[in-house]
Amino acid sequence: MKKLYFGALYLCVIPVCFSQEVVWQKDIQSSTQDFLSQITTTPDRQYLITGSSIQTQELQNAGKQNTGYDFHLIKLNQQGEQIWEKYFSGNQHDFLSATAATQDGGQLLAGTSYSGKGLDKKEDSKGGSDMWLIRINEFGDELWQKTMGSAAEEEAKAVIQTTDLGFFVAGNIQNSDKGYGAKDVLVVRLDKNGKELSQLILGGKSNDEVEKMIPTRDGGALLGIYSRSKMSGSKKTENFGEGDFWVIKLSKDGKIEWEKNFGGRDDDHLRTLASSSTGFIIGGESRSDRSGNKTVGLEEGTDLWLISLDEKGEEIWQKSYNFKNRDVLMGMNIIESKGATQGLLIGGYTQSEGRIETGDDEFWMLYLDGNGNEQWRKHVKGESKKKEERLSDIQLQKDGSILLAGTSAEEFGKESWKIVKLGDKQVDQLIEKLDIKIYPNPVSDYAYIEISIDFKEADILLYDMSGRQLQSLKTKNQVTKINTQQLIQGAYLITIKTDTDKTANAKLIKK
Repeated sequence: MKKLYFGALYLCVIPVCFSQEVVWQKDIQSSTQDFLSQITTTPDRQYLITGSSIQTQELQNAGKQNTGYDFHLIKLNQQGEQIWEKYFSGNQHDFLSATAATQDGGQLLAGTSYSGKGLDKKEDSKGGSDMWLIRINEFGDELWQKTMGSAAEEEAKAVIQTTDLGFFVAGNIQNSDKGYGAKDVLVVRLDKNGKELSQLILGGKSNDEVEKMIPTRDGGALLGIYSRSKMSGSKKTENFGEGDFWVIKLSKDGKIEWEKNFGGRDDDHLRTLASSSTGFIIGGESRSDRSGNKTVGLEEGTDLWLISLDEKGEEIWQKSYNFKNRDVLMGMNIIESKGATQGLLIGGYTQSEGRIETGDDEFWMLYLDGNGNEQWRKHVKGESKKKEERLSDIQLQKDGSILLAGTSAEEFGKESWKIVKLGDKQVDQLIEKLDIKIYPNPVSDYAYIEISIDFKEADILLYDMSGRQLQSLKTKNQVTKINTQQLIQGAYLITIKTDTDKTANAKLIKK
């Protein structure tokens, strides 16, 4: 069921007052406990909403699934209208945790499966729970799938595509005879066709759980881990308290380059990571006052804790923030312009601990400058407010709009998905505007040409550096996909000519 709402949200922060417009809101109704895990902005600038759901009774009666949870995907256009909806079903519970956009416009889905072979699942269970990977094209059609596991319990938590078009999949492995503790981190490296290249198990003698993974500029990966282990097993850093932030940098071939530990004397839970112009930002929740290597205090309940690191993992700054009660950080976006970090937009929700305050169980956003100094904060209600609302993900778009997605419920166990798109004039002013954008650049197979000029129809022309025209195509879309597989390595020129007599040029690098 689809509902679109239009309206405005207002926030006044001394000395600046500004407004945020609700561009649209989409509510996806459910009568079960549905889990929304992620928003992914697709290369053509549309939105893929992913999670786990029990399908409707009508689909069950048609024999299309079991009665357990399935992978659930909904693709929306920029206006919030549904393009397609897909389910991938096993014969037991299957939970979709993470999604990575692929360069060809598709996605790699990574989740945890308790199912054997049957329905959409093409491989037998390896024992216990397994990692279940499905690669799809831009229309949601399956290209390949892979079940990875052992007699132990495995779960997938994060997935990225690397610069060589392969993948890193990160998750947890429990009670493994190859592990170090009760729960360890498992990292699997795959090529673009799903062939396994290597495995790595990370952990100490207690519980270590991966929460987030992001790609790095050198083709490697950065892992964010919630660690309850002291220095033991493969862990070379010591915990400061009950639970710490454990950050590991992997090379492109899956080898450990460095690891760092951050924490105070109590419990600190890492949630998210992002790349900045100077290195990385790591963030989560903290129950620790100043202690260990935590240099900022605790205000109340659980605070948000952000740490800025350089490329080698050395600390640049750390800051804490509080919304009262238990603050939960769910997503972080970096705004960069001219090679420098201009700001950070983070989002989450607050849970009450003993008393209910305004803003509890609501989506919130916090905007910071590049040094972590707070600029403004607000709660987001949209056009309808349920009893309990929990943000799952926040994505800042290239046009300056903000997409928030989470669950909204009148009571526990009956969560619907809620997606809100906001327009923000202040954030929009920080986004670097170009007439033409090409991404990824350099490119291996497919590139996307984004035109920011107003037009109804445009010509896209591709030239080599001698001026010879190699390709020509017409488009009516803001974003157009082009195939560069036949091009040899080198530099090329993309020229855009619109029906408004405007011309723009950009260089494309084929690697």
